[in-house]
Amino acid sequence: MKRFLFLAILLLILCGCSFTPNCREPQATSCTRVLFIGNSYTFVNDLPNTFAKLAKSGRHQVEVGMSAQGGWRLVDHIQAPDTLNLLNSKKWDFVALQEQSQIPSVQQIRNQEMYPAARRLVQKIKDIGATPVFFVTWAHRNGMPENGMNNYEDMQAQINSGYMSIAQELKVPVAPVGSAWLTVLKEHPEFSLWQEDGSHPTEQGTYLAACVFYAVIFHESPSGLNYSAGMSRENAKILQTVASKTVLNIP
Repeated sequence: MKRFLFLAILLLILCGCSFTPNCREPQATSCTRVLFIGNSYTFVNDLPNTFAKLAKSGRHQVEVGMSAQGGWRLVDHIQAPDTLNLLNSKKWDFVALQEQSQIPSVQQIRNQEMYPAARRLVQKIKDIGATPVFFVTWAHRNGMPENGMNNYEDMQAQINSGYMSIAQELKVPVAPVGSAWLTVLKEHPEFSLWQEDGSHPTEQGTYLAACVFYAVIFHESPSGLNYSAGMSRENAKILQTVASKTVLNIP
């Protein structure tokens, strides 16, 4: 069963498909449409659909789409017809932009690759009347010692700086998933947010990211929502509360 689900998600990724969990009418004005552009940090555990289920639990109608390939950078997406066609395929309300996991933490590379691509993508998103949102990801569990970031917190600080600089320049909101991740690690070390590779998220990590996006997009706390992605209600409530505190400053 797990193999089947993985192949099904992979097929969605390869064809650039979008899916509609709970918008009954294709052009329903009450529907919030969110497109996720990124790579494996977005498609592992299916972040868009996790967000959609969380939104449904909060009585929001949503439609989500995804353009995500393993290891892709924003510069790959700005050159990809499939991504650009999906971007122009319907009236999206929000478009989440997720850079490759290492690039935002390395100043030279983000200046050369990330920022020019981000500027072009943000302009295209604004041209279709949608709101771009930078998906501020989490750092690697062991940092990047080869680039002077000897632990997770060092790398997270650089990732935050990398995203915030371009977000402030372009006046674009952020989804501070990395900041919420750090709070969970400090306050609830019993959670396992990384997979064994120390990079990709577990289902708990993906759920936390979905909670952050819920708070950012709807300006509402996800605390108390019934959808828990198979976790205990208690654990789900902890992650919901951290997301709420991080985004909305609501304890």
